[in-house]
Amino acid sequence: MPEPSFESEGVIAGTAMGAATDLATTDPQTLQKRPSAAAESGAGGPEPAGKPRSLWSDAWRDLRRNPVFVVAALIILFLVVISLWPSAIASGSPLKCDLAKAQQGSAPGHPFGYDGQGCDVYTRTVHGARTSVTVGVCATLGVAILGSVLGALAGFFGGLWDAVLSRITDVFFAIPVILGGLVLLSVVTSNSVWPVIGFIVLLGWPQISRIARGAVITAKQNDYVQAARALGASNSRLLLRHIAPNAVAPVIVVATIALGTYIALEATLSYLGVGLKPPSVSWGIDISAASPYIRNAPHALLWPSGALAITVLAFIMLGDAVRDALDPKLR
Repeated sequence: MPEPSFESEGVIAGTAMGAATDLATTDPQTLQKRPSAAAESGAGGPEPAGKPRSLWSDAWRDLRRNPVFVVAALIILFLVVISLWPSAIASGSPLKCDLAKAQQGSAPGHPFGYDGQGCDVYTRTVHGARTSVTVGVCATLGVAILGSVLGALAGFFGGLWDAVLSRITDVFFAIPVILGGLVLLSVVTSNSVWPVIGFIVLLGWPQISRIARGAVITAKQNDYVQAARALGASNSRLLLRHIAPNAVAPVIVVATIALGTYIALEATLSYLGVGLKPPSVSWGIDISAASPYIRNAPHALLWPSGALAITVLAFIMLGDAVRDALDPKLR
């Protein structure tokens, strides 16, 4: 048999050692240049490590790119501005009326015309935004706070507290809202917005309570909550630091959509005569007063009705956009 050639082995070994030496000398430069080259070429390499984005930062990024949210936010911002400073675009008084101009159409300085009492429809429509926004915002805050607290406690502790609260919410769900308003508000003599706000909070909290209860029950089963409990965290710390921040998103979505519903409910109660009453300025009051004159002066009915519809639609659109941004299943 022919003897093996050691020369070839030496060449191979030398080549391997040389390659290893070259790799050892050039490897740091290769490792340094490779990420930048991948970034320049646009290859799908891993993104640079940084601070991870939270749910809220991702939601805000999505909301800014959503045209529905932008349009709704601009409308709501305009409503808030005219609610705080109605005289900025309507310098007249909403209570100043002239019967000689009753049911007249638009005129210079009065683009919406006059209602059946000779009041400027434009001025009353602008000033009516304050009532609607005040009722909607205050009622939503009251409903969200009361419903979230009761629902979170029921979902966290369970047992008898959960059973009692569930039966109470069933009772409130069985009460028709309009019928309840006719019964409860008909005996109220105050002409402020607070009885209407109190009524909405009284009948509106069960919906938020159910949402908060389900969100807390889902959140408290997560591993990080169990780990915090095993480390000795108290119930208050678990609920406030670990569960509430991860269960508040559904409450915010439902409350945002419900805000528009509460504005429509206030207008409905005022239209029926049990909500706000004259001389208060409200879209519901104006719609009720203009209904008998719809044939002779339709403008007195259309302008406050249109303002009410646009306001309710803006808040519903805002709620839908927030829901799409906060719901991970829709991403």
